[in-house]
Amino acid sequence: MKGLFIIWLFFIALQVQAQPLEEMEYILRFGFIKGGKATLTAQKEKLNKKQTIHYHMRGRTTGLVDKIYEVNDVYESWVDPESFLPYKSVRNVKEQKYRFYDEVLFDHVNDSISSLKSGKKKVPSNLNDLISVFFYIRQNHYFEALLAGKKFQIPVHHGNELFMMELEYLGVESIETKIGNKQCYVVSPKVPKGKLLKGSDGLKIYITKDDNRLPIYAEFDLVVGALKCELNSYKINGVSQMTKQ
Repeated sequence: MKGLFIIWLFFIALQVQAQPLEEMEYILRFGFIKGGKATLTAQKEKLNKKQTIHYHMRGRTTGLVDKIYEVNDVYESWVDPESFLPYKSVRNVKEQKYRFYDEVLFDHVNDSISSLKSGKKKVPSNLNDLISVFFYIRQNHYFEALLAGKKFQIPVHHGNELFMMELEYLGVESIETKIGNKQCYVVSPKVPKGKLLKGSDGLKIYITKDDNRLPIYAEFDLVVGALKCELNSYKINGVSQMTKQ
């Protein structure tokens, strides 16, 4: 289960836009078993005197799953509010006795990064981290291009590795959600096949087909079985933004 909460980062990052204080919460289920909770907050913040948007994500196991395999992972990203490219990212993983911590600084002028774990190295231009990439996609109109049938790849840094992420648009489906029946765009991010996903296309994200484009549901085809991720709450400054229709 190592790295479990990495895969749904793709899901929750699509909606939060950095209002004064914005928060989304998702419930993770393995079949009928409630197994975890994920939250993402966003707010404007200064980093080394630069104005940034700070995204903070925490994923943790709950209930029976927590007793069997405890997970408490934190991912953070500070991005430029205009380009939405990252200045800095933090990965702080606690899974059973396993621990991993790294900080990465991004130099987009010289196309390089500096990592506490692996030092400095050259990278492709417009490099993103695992959280910032979906904000970058949305703000730079990649989503509109995706719905029009275009394909594109974006370089992403995670851990000590680089990979090219591609999105595929699968069409529209109607699903029942906490806020009523919703027509949704179905999108599949292509990520490297690893120990968790059965294949590079083992993730489907459901985004409401309305002006909100709320990522409301996701399915993960894991090696150990199916995982479902359901939106539980979405707040701006503590006020719920979810209305049943």
